[in-house]
Amino acid sequence: MHSYTIGQAAGLLGVSSDTVRRWADAGRVATHRDESGRRLVDGRDLAAFSVELAQGGGEDEVSYTSARNAFPGIVTAVKLGDVAAQVEIQAGPHRLVSLLTREAVEELGLEVGMQATARVKSTNVHIDRV
Repeated sequence: MHSYTIGQAAGLLGVSSDTVRRWADAGRVATHRDESGRRLVDGRDLAAFSVELAQGGGEDEVSYTSARNAFPGIVTAVKLGDVAAQVEIQAGPHRLVSLLTREAVEELGLEVGMQATARVKSTNVHIDRV
């Protein structure tokens, strides 16, 4: 399973590392420590929290930007069909959904909790694995 450092989680959520630490200290974000003592957030927990945060109405100190239509975020859902697939990414307050082939999802190895970037051009959303 993918885990993220406090700094990586902060980047995906669009907040400072201090904000993520405060949320962890308050019990809003579950963390664990690795063998060197660094605090880590499980990818699935971060995915769920990012959705919760986005639906919360912006009560926290959150700022978001996108550059050149690239939305770095965390995969929150993957639905595989026989041929097609649906991938959902939470990028700060933005929920992006892409319809692509099952083969593309499998080649990228996309799964819930992993970091990915949605790139938007016109009405197409392309997913880049980070």
